[in-house]
Amino acid sequence: MEKKIRMPKLSPEMQKGVLVAWTKAPGDAVKKGDVLFEVETEKVVSEVEANEDGVLGAVYFEEGDEVAVDETVALLETDNG
Repeated sequence: MEKKIRMPKLSPEMQKGVLVAWTKAPGDAVKKGDVLFEVETEKVVSEVEANEDGVLGAVYFEEGDEVAVDETVALLETDNG
């Protein structure tokens, strides 16, 4: 099953963030708690972790892209239905 990975709202004021770095590539195995990507907001860089195990599928944004809160940044292929 594909699960959408969305840009999280990391602060009450956050409207969008810059995707600073991917730590996983499409096809990589992902464990719950693994860092998937880093986001910069208001000069603070935060790590975004996986909520479950799977394989990173499609990635919709590149490093340096500005992404709105709640926009889908990637898909995680899981065994959970």
